[in-house]
Amino acid sequence: MMSTMKNNTDIVNPVTAVVADSNGEIFDLEGYAAVGMAGNHLEVLTGSETVSMPHGSELMFLPDRMPIVYNLSLDQFETLEEDPYHPGEPLFPVAVFNSPGYVNTATCAYEEEDFAAYLPLFSYGAVGWHQDGFCSAVIQVDEEPRQDLRLMKMEKVHAGIRAMRSLLPDNRLRSHLEKCALEYSCPAAKNFFIGRCEAPLPTSRKCNARCIGCISLQKEFKIKSPQNRITFTPSPEEIAGVALAHLQKVNQGVVSFGQGCEGDPLMAAHVIGPAIAQIRSKTSYGTINMNTNGSLPDILSTLFDQGLDSIRISMNSASKKLYTAYFRPVKYCFEDVEASIDMAIQKGKRVAINYLNCPGVSDSKEEADAFQAFLERHPVDLIQWRNLNFDPFRYWKIMSEAVSLGEPMGMKNLLERIRVRFPEILFGYFNPPRERFEQATASRQK
Repeated sequence: MMSTMKNNTDIVNPVTAVVADSNGEIFDLEGYAAVGMAGNHLEVLTGSETVSMPHGSELMFLPDRMPIVYNLSLDQFETLEEDPYHPGEPLFPVAVFNSPGYVNTATCAYEEEDFAAYLPLFSYGAVGWHQDGFCSAVIQVDEEPRQDLRLMKMEKVHAGIRAMRSLLPDNRLRSHLEKCALEYSCPAAKNFFIGRCEAPLPTSRKCNARCIGCISLQKEFKIKSPQNRITFTPSPEEIAGVALAHLQKVNQGVVSFGQGCEGDPLMAAHVIGPAIAQIRSKTSYGTINMNTNGSLPDILSTLFDQGLDSIRISMNSASKKLYTAYFRPVKYCFEDVEASIDMAIQKGKRVAINYLNCPGVSDSKEEADAFQAFLERHPVDLIQWRNLNFDPFRYWKIMSEAVSLGEPMGMKNLLERIRVRFPEILFGYFNPPRERFEQATASRQK
């Protein structure tokens, strides 16, 4: 059962609903306003609460589901089983997969059919039609065009692949990144071959978490993994070869362990540590980063001593119960993650939180309070606001079984509350080079 977030009888400047027919054709539905969902709460989308759909975003229609819209003439929410203007014709909800750097403030509103399967592993933002264009319910948190596909021309990617084949002919990691760039269209892999920003260093075949939203290994929810996990462990020499090819070419370049096509990099520390040592024996330039669950603080501490510069710790929640319900850790617990963060801070390393957020959970009072208490205990440098790629309504139901979640305050209010209470913490989406952290620190000290 859905409930409204506020009184919608005083709607100002509503956004028109968009739906799809059985052929996947998307169109606006005159007389009906678009609706956003946050858990089991609904709200009408308006012009003031949306922005023009960011470039590079993709529209998707959702099978086995019925759109929830707002009937403006009747002043009420409705679930449409068929097209009101063409009775007997089914309609489907339309969601938007927004470009990197934008946080969803609402997800697509729908009701499931009884036979509905899990949605594929994307985020499903609320979208509508306003002033002759599609609009998204989002907040921009990072303006850097690091993954703007307009800056990744395929002719440059292919040229970069040819150059790297010549430079690193027998390097298996280089070959793996070719597949990532060409088959999975991975922006990070493309950036490596173009020679810009951040390059990926996938390494680990194993993981000690069983995340329900893992994109490289799915066993229980009958969800197809969008990409396969790396099938080999690169040698330290192969890792260092790729990293040096990037860092010696790119000003303020970043290389990162911990990618979507691998498990957790801490499980491959036996090759990562020597690789970092080799990199640092050849250059002091650039930033060596690790995206990790932070489950093994002792191993992570050793990697810092070997030259790791920064970490990004993935979390869906600052509540142990919600964290455990999503990550389903094996032989570690949430306290180990906290210990890793504290250790990194004590060593003077840069720490970011990869905060996997979803309206209805992240902006619930329970989670908002837990996250603010967490940030009080652990003064991290950066929050990377990332949209959780998982079926949003089923995610809310799984989390609600772990913790009773109240009415959401709204993602916009959550971000504002965090920004006001913790003005020293940066907001963003991407892994910054260490120079940017240093600039931010110097700016705050003035």
